Amino acid sequence: MDEGTIHRRDFLKTTTGLLTGMVVAGSPLGLIAPGRAWAVDLTAFTSSEAATLMAAARTIAPHDKLDDAAYALVVQAVDSDATKDGNTRKILREGLSRLGAEFIKATETDRVAALKKVESSEFFQTVRRKTLQVLYASPIAYAYFGYEGEAFSKGGYVLRGFNDLRWLPEVPLEDSGPVPM
Repeated sequence: MDEGTIHRRDFLKTTTGLLTGMVVAGSPLGLIAPGRAWAVDLTAFTSSEAATLMAAARTIAPHDKLDDAAYALVVQAVDSDATKDGNTRKILREGLSRLGAEFIKATETDRVAALKKVESSEFFQTVRRKTLQVLYASPIAYAYFGYEGEAFSKGGYVLRGFNDLRWLPEVPLEDSGPVPM
């Protein structure tokens, strides 16, 4: 092949990234996605309200290197709940307005202080509950934390590396207990 020829694989990689970028840029949350491409359709909230929700979720469950897409799933779930129930939408909108537009630009310390002020409110409890339910049940978080998923369908943990955690020290053989045969 000559120098001017583009390989099919390189062409697909380049155009896929370009198309994904255009789709994300056109989405309501495209402006707050510094990480990999993701998009969430919003029905109850504006993109600025969604950005505040994402900042609240990141402050409630802070994982600096966890991709924004995992937190976007939380925003999507909260938006879905608000769409289904007018009272929930009202509670969330009032809570978001109390946090204010500057919440997303505030330092982590200031965001924590702002959330502590509303900690006993129904708004905070709703966002906290949904953050913990959705964030830690997402495949993105599973991959981030190294959770391989349920083991029953794969033969169980005992015979499938239940002790393959690299951050734990090795247990001496005499403390390991009986080995199943």
